[in-house]
Amino acid sequence: MIKNSVLLILLFISSLASVAQENNLENQFNDVFKKSNNYQEYKVVKKVALYSLKQNVLDTITLLEKNMVVSSVEIEEQKETIASLNKELEATKKDLAISKEKEEGIEVVGVITTKSTYNATAFSLIGVLLLTIGILFFKFKNSNSVTKSTKTKLSDTEEELETFRHKTIEKEQQLRRKLQDEINKNKDS
Repeated sequence: MIKNSVLLILLFISSLASVAQENNLENQFNDVFKKSNNYQEYKVVKKVALYSLKQNVLDTITLLEKNMVVSSVEIEEQKETIASLNKELEATKKDLAISKEKEEGIEVVGVITTKSTYNATAFSLIGVLLLTIGILFFKFKNSNSVTKSTKTKLSDTEEELETFRHKTIEKEQQLRRKLQDEINKNKDS
């Protein structure tokens, strides 16, 4: 950051210097033309002024070349910065897409599904479970009533059997007595 700032300051100063130099060169050319003498259609210029002008032009060209180098270095640095920022932007976009997918979905058994699909599946399962519980409850209630009815009938049948048995035993006893009485009568007679 500091390096870029220093380069910007140097570039600004050198551009100001080159503008001043260019203005200075133009003034020097004008000054050389003014101070030169005329000979027919030619201008006669002093060698010292020409050498000085040449040196100033060369210095200006050197300064402009340095400015171009500094500018090209700065452009390359900015290209690198832009490239790295673009890479960061792409990574951020990918992270954002993943975050949105996770936010909009629910992970079930390692699979990310949308909330609406999850809700539909969950409520369907709950509905099926409630229906199954209802059916089982009614079957249990029906079986329970059948069982109670059967127990009541069994109890009634057992009572009837017990009553029948007692009657049968009594009849048998009466028949045995009668038989015994008959046997006894036949023995006596």
